[in-house]
Amino acid sequence: MSTETGCCKTAGPGYGTPLEAMSGPREALIYVTCVYTGTGREKPDFLATVDVDPNSPTYSKVIHRLPVPNLGDELHHSGWNACSSCHGDPSADRRFLILPSLVSGRIYVVDTQKNPKAPLLHKVVQPEDIIKKTGLAYPHTSHCLASGDIMVSCLGDKDGNAEGNGFLLLDSEFNVKGRWEKPGHSPLFGYDFWYQPRHKTMISSSWGAPAAFTKGFNLQHVADGLYGRHLYVYSWPDGELKQTLDLGDTGLIPLEIRFLHDPSKDTGYVGCALTSNMVRFFKTPDGSWSHEVAISVKPLKVQNWILPEMPGLITDFLISLDDRFLYFVNWLHGDVRQYNIEDPKNPVLAGQVWVGGLIQNGSPVTAETEDGKTWQSNVPEIQGHRLRGGPQMIQLSLDGKRLYVTNSLFSTWDRQFYPELMEKGSHMLQIDVDTEKGGLKINPYFFVDFGAEPDGPSLAHEMRYPGGDCTSDIWI
Repeated sequence: MSTETGCCKTAGPGYGTPLEAMSGPREALIYVTCVYTGTGREKPDFLATVDVDPNSPTYSKVIHRLPVPNLGDELHHSGWNACSSCHGDPSADRRFLILPSLVSGRIYVVDTQKNPKAPLLHKVVQPEDIIKKTGLAYPHTSHCLASGDIMVSCLGDKDGNAEGNGFLLLDSEFNVKGRWEKPGHSPLFGYDFWYQPRHKTMISSSWGAPAAFTKGFNLQHVADGLYGRHLYVYSWPDGELKQTLDLGDTGLIPLEIRFLHDPSKDTGYVGCALTSNMVRFFKTPDGSWSHEVAISVKPLKVQNWILPEMPGLITDFLISLDDRFLYFVNWLHGDVRQYNIEDPKNPVLAGQVWVGGLIQNGSPVTAETEDGKTWQSNVPEIQGHRLRGGPQMIQLSLDGKRLYVTNSLFSTWDRQFYPELMEKGSHMLQIDVDTEKGGLKINPYFFVDFGAEPDGPSLAHEMRYPGGDCTSDIWI
């Protein structure tokens, strides 16, 4: 971690290596983006501070709420102004949490340093300013750069067309600088991105046109070409589109993307939601990039649902800091999985736990085996609560031993697939991880009920630790 000698800071934020980060302090707080947009409650979205210290009297409770000053934002993902990519710069400081609003286009900057338990709003980057200078809207993923700038993927133009998407650059004072990519080098669709500087490469993924996905999921929109199936390979840091990887019918709607944490590695994965495949991408001997399906989740044959087959819908995944384990969720099926990826080409299932989903015991929907028998997943109650929705966003402790899980994807899609979340809100779970033999087990002592919020049930999405984590920090 960054060290202090007297009054002189000898290193920047984060850690020198991913393995060093694994020895960092245990998490005590976690920030969670919470949404009222789309729920019918006319309240502003907020950033929740949750106490995750088991020795604290307020363990497993929301201890602070920072409401944003506007309605209709849809807070979604979050990132830092500085992370381990700036570790070599003693003047850099991990202080500000960046909160892009997916629907309104605002970007909130939150000061977490003055009081980590009670963050304060520092600045608002207005959508009008972003649109005027770049034409970009629907901001999603933010990553800090070693230069001090902040890069944000934007999924469309102000009218929700995918053609207007690209990458926004903010300077260290959160002023709009312009677009990152070179003119004419924007992707067809936008979503997530990750960079691996030693290989001079950034790769981005593709959700769909905001005009389509903000209205809810419609299978016809996939056929109409309003959703993506490509990865975009850029030269880093100069923003030239070098290669487009067509993932085809096995890679529909590729969402979260991660390289292995070891900055020397030239491989990573992307979770393809609709086809429920984990696709591995890798550099070939000639310097180009290729891809292959590494893990496939078969759709379930179901009864009493909108379709005869139900995809798992892989909506989030992450990789442990030692690059040993990969974790992903099946938002519709309801399970969280752990795979050993010590051989990245051949992941091995090491753990699985059911924490919700459409086929859980007591649901009207049942799954069917090949020989015609019906079954449902056995999902336990936690502290007297029936688990709602399906596992969606996940966050892993630095040491890899605790996995945190929320269950809201995007308000419109929540309403469509899990309408119960609208009336009862989200919850957050913690899963204990066996990092030696593999295995996942729900912690019965941890349950955060966002259905019990003072302003009414809210939807909980992404989670961040004040000191960084395996989905925020990139090593160079």
